[in-house]
Amino acid sequence: MGSNVSDLLIEKGFDVTVLDNLSSGRKENLNPKANFIKADIRDEDVGKVFRDGKFDYIVHHAAQIDLRKSVTDPVFDSTVNIVGSINLLECCRKYGVKKIVYASSGGAVYGEPKYLPVDERHPIQPLCPYGASKYSVEKYVELYGMNYGIDHAILRYSNVYGPRQDPLGEAGVVAIFTGKFLSGKVPTIFGDGMQTRDFVFVKDVARANLLALEKSLEEKVLNIGSGVETSINQVAEELGTLTESKLSPVHGPGVIGEVRKIRLDVSLAKKALGWKPEFNVHAGLKETLRWYRNG
Repeated sequence: MGSNVSDLLIEKGFDVTVLDNLSSGRKENLNPKANFIKADIRDEDVGKVFRDGKFDYIVHHAAQIDLRKSVTDPVFDSTVNIVGSINLLECCRKYGVKKIVYASSGGAVYGEPKYLPVDERHPIQPLCPYGASKYSVEKYVELYGMNYGIDHAILRYSNVYGPRQDPLGEAGVVAIFTGKFLSGKVPTIFGDGMQTRDFVFVKDVARANLLALEKSLEEKVLNIGSGVETSINQVAEELGTLTESKLSPVHGPGVIGEVRKIRLDVSLAKKALGWKPEFNVHAGLKETLRWYRNG
């Protein structure tokens, strides 16, 4: 996500500095026009980066994103996602950052939906430490806005997919399935595959970030998704067809902390940002597959 957002910001004339520890990101995804600093958001000397950079805006995507790892190692999850984020917010406060756009999770903070589609007023009831950590940082972002006047936007993403997502990671079913089908390996669906997700293409997410930076928002918390439910079985079937694979996925045990069904109401983002998703799942998967084949 970060590299797609930085590409768009550079295209629109922003002077971009990327801070990444490369624990999951890849340096080859870095735009050559971006200034790159290898660092961890938990590092004490990140303040020096802010002091020297004199940044106006921060777009915060750095996170531990693996739901399963958050369950098995919640301390690590909270250290990266909460403590690391507070470190960034302190840098924003000390060095005069005007606005922060924070990437939260509409797929994790709401928990099992009480109604569909899920709007921003839905009760917050995360089922896993990852969702709890992302929502906790939302509250810190709001506090820093209230106490120190730092403008902000909180974007609750649904399931983001697209070019550059790591097919060897533990998160991102589209990337994982694509990697398996293209390498002739059988993908595993955890659970019965009837669980649904709201898949949103990464280029649509990048546009939402650009608009959130540029616009003064009364509504600070916005869902960013496609507004469409798609089952994991449907994604596997579509990717199998697109890759012309003869392989059929196998099923494994379900994952603790995953919601059964989710679909976001994105009408507030449409109103506040003038944004709407341009890619449906079929078009997004075709674009994603083209990238994995051609780079």
